[in-house]
Amino acid sequence: MPDPEHQLQRLYLAGFDLQTFERFPKAVGVLRDGCLAFLVPGPDGLQILGNVGWRMGESLGPLVERGGRKVFVHKQEMIEATPERITTLERFRSDLKAILRGEEPIQ
Repeated sequence: MPDPEHQLQRLYLAGFDLQTFERFPKAVGVLRDGCLAFLVPGPDGLQILGNVGWRMGESLGPLVERGGRKVFVHKQEMIEATPERITTLERFRSDLKAILRGEEPIQ
């Protein structure tokens, strides 16, 4: 099983910020370039809790489709999912998953 402490260290060294959030006391928030994921301990080290999305205040807005367009939504707040934001989110998700698996992120 991967060591969660080692995983967090690798994430930090890869440019991810680590934060705690009052609303999610058992999770570690991982942020980079406006994107956010929550990590929790699991049987195979740290794992992503729920969705990866855009940081919206103290929470995250998952990518959804509304009215034929892609947006990030948290409660009543919406942020347009521009092609640049979608690319940033995909890179964030890909790098995060690679590091959690013990692999190097794609450069």
